[in-house]
Amino acid sequence: MDYLVIGAGPAGLQLGYFLHRAGRKYLILEAGSAPSQFFRTFPRHRTLISINKKHTGWDDPELNLRMDWNSLLSDDPGLLFTRYSDRYFPHADDLVRYLTDFAQGLNVAYDARVVRVDRQDLFRVTDENGRTYLARRVVVATGVTRPNVPPIPGIETADLYGTASTDPADYTGRRVLVIGKGNSAFETAGNLVETAAVIHVAGPRSVRMAWRTHYVGHLRAINNNLLDSYQLKSQNALLDGDVKRIERQPDGTYLVTVAFARVNEVTKDIPYDRVIVCTGFRFDASIFADACRPDLVIDGRFPAISPAYESVNVPGLYFAGTIMQSRDFKRGTSGFIHGFRYAVRSLHRIMESRHHGMPWPARELPADPGALAAAVIERVNRTSALWQQFGLLADVIVLDGGAARYLEEVPYDLQGPPIGDHGHFAITLEYGPDHDKVDPFDIEVGRISQSDSARAHEGHYLHPVVRHHLPGEPPVAHHVTENLENEWNSQEVHVEPLRAFFARRTAAIPV
Repeated sequence: MDYLVIGAGPAGLQLGYFLHRAGRKYLILEAGSAPSQFFRTFPRHRTLISINKKHTGWDDPELNLRMDWNSLLSDDPGLLFTRYSDRYFPHADDLVRYLTDFAQGLNVAYDARVVRVDRQDLFRVTDENGRTYLARRVVVATGVTRPNVPPIPGIETADLYGTASTDPADYTGRRVLVIGKGNSAFETAGNLVETAAVIHVAGPRSVRMAWRTHYVGHLRAINNNLLDSYQLKSQNALLDGDVKRIERQPDGTYLVTVAFARVNEVTKDIPYDRVIVCTGFRFDASIFADACRPDLVIDGRFPAISPAYESVNVPGLYFAGTIMQSRDFKRGTSGFIHGFRYAVRSLHRIMESRHHGMPWPARELPADPGALAAAVIERVNRTSALWQQFGLLADVIVLDGGAARYLEEVPYDLQGPPIGDHGHFAITLEYGPDHDKVDPFDIEVGRISQSDSARAHEGHYLHPVVRHHLPGEPPVAHHVTENLENEWNSQEVHVEPLRAFFARRTAAIPV
C-alpha cells in the first residue's frame, strides 16, 4: 500500500480525497465507528468558533472560501459546509454531519483504533483488534487527543474540560475556578455566568484577543462575555498568576493557592466549590515503537515536522491536520480547518512530487514585468489559500530566460535556495511587523494612507508581499499597499509599483 492515514477527522478525510482522486493505494484507519470523533464531543458547549459566512456578495467560489472556515476542498459544490448550516458560528453537530457525508466513497476502515506503529523496511501498523497493515508511508491525522494537564500538585482532583458537566444548574450558587485562558476556558466560564456565584479564570499569561493578534485560537469575541462581567464588577474575575496547589477538602470543596504575577507573586489561598481544568490538548505519541518514534516540540505537545510536513527524524512519516501547527504555533491557522485544508493539499503535492514523479502544478507566463505583475494581482485578489495560510504558503514564480513558471501554494520555507540562476519570486499575504502589538481600534495609532505605496511596508494589516530571491543575495521585498476591501487593483497604487519592481529586479539578474 502507498499510504496509511491514521484518523478520519477533517484532515484525514481531506488527504483521503486527494489520494483517492490521484488513484493512489491508500486506507484511512479510524478508531471510531464513524468519522470525526473529536467533533462529536468538542467543543463541549457545541458552538464552533470557525465562521460560516454564507452571504458574501461574491459569486467566485475561491473568494467565498475566505469566509467559509469549515468546508474541505473538493470539486463538488454540494460538499460545501455552507449548505449544512445558516449560522455564522455553527453547531458542532452540523460539522459532524458534513464530515460524515464527505467521507462517503473514501477508503475508510472504522473501528480500527491504532495501538502500535513500527517500522522495518515498511511501516507496520497494528490496530486494537490485532489486524496489521503494511505501507510505504504513514500519515498521522489523529489531531490532539490527550488533555494538556499542567503539573500542579492536586490537579488530578479537579474536573477536566472534556468530562466536566456542561449543565449550568450543576454550578448554581457555586464558586468556580477555571484554569486556562483560552477559548475552552472562557467558553466554560461563559456557560456559568447565569448560575455560578463567583467565577475566576486563572492563568500566568495575559489574555490575548484574536482581533488584535490575528491568531484565531486566541480569545474570540464570542467567548469574552466574562471579561465584560469582570470589568463591570459582577463578582467574576481574571487571576493573573500561577496556580501553585489544589487541595481537595474533606467536604469536597477546594482550597487553591495562587501566586499573583501583578504583585510580585504574592500568594493567596482561595476557596472554591469546583475547579475545572481547560488548558488545551496535546499530541499522543504513545502508539509509536522506538524504531519510528517522532521527535516532539513545544513542551512535547506536537510532532517536530519539516517544511514538507514530514517527521524530522522518521523518513516517510508525515503529519496532517491540527498537528501541523508546530510550524506556526499561536501565529497562523494550521491548527484549524480553514488553514490546514490548504496545508494538506500542499502535503499531497509534495508526496506526488517525491514519490510518484508528478511535478508541482504550474502555468507558463512570459517573463515580462507587466505580465508578472498582472498574474500576481489576479492571484492575490482571489486566492483563499494565501489568505488563510498567511506568511506560510507562497506562490512562486520561477524565471527561465524569457519564460516563467507560476507555481501555487508552496510552503514558504520549503523553497530552499533560489531556484535556478535567475532565482525566483515568492508571493505571500502577510500582516505587518509587530502587528499584534498594535491596537487596531486605537484611532491615535499612526495609519498609512491606502494611496501611499511608498510606505506600504509599514502597514499592519494583511497585504501582499513579493520577494525576489537571487543566488548569493538576501531577498529583496516589495509590499503592495493594504486596502480596506482587500482589492489590490488600483493601477496607480497597486499595479504600477509592482510592475516597476518586477522591471527593476529582472534587470538586475546577471546575464
